[in-house]
Order: sequence, then C-alpha cells, then structure tokens
Amino acid sequence: MSKIVNGSSLQPLSGGIPKQIVLLLHGYGSSGADLIALAPHWQRELPDALFLAPNAPQRLTYLSSGYQWWPLSAFTPQALASGAASAAPAIETFIERKLNQYGLTEANLAIVGFSQGTMMALHIGLRRPRQVAAIIGYSGMLTGGHELSHVPITKPPVLLVHGSADPIVPVAALHAAKAELEHLGIDVTTHISSGVGHSVDPVGLRMGGEFVAKALTN
Repeated sequence: MSKIVNGSSLQPLSGGIPKQIVLLLHGYGSSGADLIALAPHWQRELPDALFLAPNAPQRLTYLSSGYQWWPLSAFTPQALASGAASAAPAIETFIERKLNQYGLTEANLAIVGFSQGTMMALHIGLRRPRQVAAIIGYSGMLTGGHELSHVPITKPPVLLVHGSADPIVPVAALHAAKAELEHLGIDVTTHISSGVGHSVDPVGLRMGGEFVAKALTN
C-alpha cells in the first residue's frame, strides 16, 4: 500500500500538547507546503491544534515538487470514485497513526481539502467508523456519491467553498455535492466566492477558520 509522505506541519500556538488535529489535504500537482499556508490564519482561534499537511504518496514525474493522490487520467464519475477509493487507505493509516500518537479521537479531528484534496476529504471523512468534527472542502467535488446510501457513513458538518469563476472544477460541482449530501441528511454550509477562480479568497478562508474552530471547540 502507498504511504503518505510527511509534508508540512504547524505545532500548536499554545506550545502545549495537541488537543485537536486539522488535516490539510492538498490538490493535484501541489504539496503540503502549499496548503499549510492556511494554518497561520486559523491558529489564533485554535491555539491547541496541530496542523498537518502531508504530501500525497505519488510524486508527479513531470513536476518534481508536485504530488497526486491518484493520477487524473480520466474525469468520468467512475474514474474519480475509483481514484479516491484507491488513495484512501494511505490517508486512513496516517490518520490512525496521528490520533494514536496524541491520544485523540475523531471528535478532535477536522479534515480540510482543496480540489483533489477535497475529493479525498469527503471520501475519507464520511466513511470513518467514528464521526470526525468537520469536513471543509475548497474548490472540489464529491466523488462516489451514488454509493454513499449503500455503505455505512457518518454525518459530520460540511462546509463547501467554491469560486464562481473556477476554470478547473466548475462551481456546479458545489451544487451537486450539496444536493447529494443533504439527501443523505448531512448538514452542509456553502459559500460561493464571486469572481474567484481555482483558489481560496479571504472570505472563504475566514469562513473555514470559523467553521473548523466551532466544530473542534464545542
């Protein structure tokens, strides 16, 4: 099985032992070093949180600093669902290791993704045997939604944020994910960033921080 490559992390602002973990899953061709940039903006509201932004197991051959959770060779719903499922065990193992290391549970864990990382965050977060505190997805989509009504799932609160001008993953993906998740009885909050492309704007960043802080400190 592929193993996650240790990427970037940010220790608790309090200087103490982590009481929460915020797992940041990067997008295709990116790395943990990119997504860890979210963490300093959220630290003040989560001073006891450990932020972890690992690199995906597969390095891109044409981009030395880039990683992928799985190869994006096809974009059919079946291919995306299969890809997310194939990448899931590596993240599951990483989560188990970190929760055990710090004596924490899923109630102390929030999973945040960007683009392909959002696909992984939703895939993993909904299928954990115990419910995580929250899932936040930026500029991504829900894969394998058709099977969620046939497998055991949990129902953590979900925040989806998307740019209205995203040329990579159309904003329609947010509407589709929201409809499928709400059909399953999952509480979904959404925000569309007007005029924003495949990125996170200040409003989406602030909303993410507030959402994860509320979920982890309740």
